[in-house]
Amino acid sequence: MTARISRWPGVELSAADLNERKVTQTRFRPDAKYAWSAGEAMSRFLAELQNGRLIARSCRRCERILFPPRMFCEECFRPTDEWIFIQDTGTIETFSVSYLDTDAKRIAEPILVGVVSLDGASPKMGMMHFFGEMTKDEIRIGMRVKAEWRPPRERQGSVLDIRYFRPLRKGEQ
Repeated sequence: MTARISRWPGVELSAADLNERKVTQTRFRPDAKYAWSAGEAMSRFLAELQNGRLIARSCRRCERILFPPRMFCEECFRPTDEWIFIQDTGTIETFSVSYLDTDAKRIAEPILVGVVSLDGASPKMGMMHFFGEMTKDEIRIGMRVKAEWRPPRERQGSVLDIRYFRPLRKGEQ
């Protein structure tokens, strides 16, 4: 038969006990180091973003261009075949008008975010990002857009190396 503990032995400590140094204590901040890998496909994707280019992977069996790139095709479950550069232009698939900033604080002027299907990738392959140089009244599904890149010296290998997608201008492809 197991005995049940009805009461823990000892004395409960209060915040006051700690603050008034009635109890011996120490504070320790470990110098913890760690490494993390984004994997082969995402690492190359991020490196190419830093170079101002978008890259995808092709699957010859499914005849698709996968963006963002993946090393295995989720349709036929086989390794993808090769790297392919795609354009930084595309079409707005969906969007949202947000009156909350990235810290969830209310703002007067909305942020426009949504998904862009990129030219050169298979249909409905794209990325979620910000939209700029347009208003909430001008944005629409099906609008043609182009990436507005940060200057090369400001890029860090992040999706934010693209500031936003803006409307495609006459004569741009």
